Amino acid sequence: MKAAVWPGSGGCRISSAAEFGGWIAGRSAAELAEPFTFVVGTDGVLRLAPRRSEHVACADGAMVFSAGEIGFVREADRWAVSEVSNQSTGYCPDVTSWPAVARALDAVGLGRPSGFTHEVVFRRCPGCQEHNIVREDDFVCVFCGSDLPETWNVDPTV
Repeated sequence: MKAAVWPGSGGCRISSAAEFGGWIAGRSAAELAEPFTFVVGTDGVLRLAPRRSEHVACADGAMVFSAGEIGFVREADRWAVSEVSNQSTGYCPDVTSWPAVARALDAVGLGRPSGFTHEVVFRRCPGCQEHNIVREDDFVCVFCGSDLPETWNVDPTV
């Protein structure tokens, strides 16, 4: 995934309402109709990129607190988050990464839900080391059939 990162390929850094306003004003109606790629860097700042962007590229290859997809809707007098998930196969963030996302959105002044609107459960198989998406609480590796741990274990530093 790091091969997708080249200088200047990172997402747009959004640390204020003014920065978000400038960024969102440049989006087309077609772009606004679908979610965007997002990351929250270890600096706590939101970065946004087009939906089909790699999360690792959006983060300039750096570590993140969270990553996923996010959609926006214009409410009466401000922008708000309409949907947000931790869907990122590049980082496989845990659902417990929500507080970092909430802080980044609050810093920008965006209305937001109380948690991810779509949670994805990621686990790394202790047997074959493949990353899995757990569906319907079935903690079994789809690649080798091994049991997956109940707790998140996709830390890229391990």
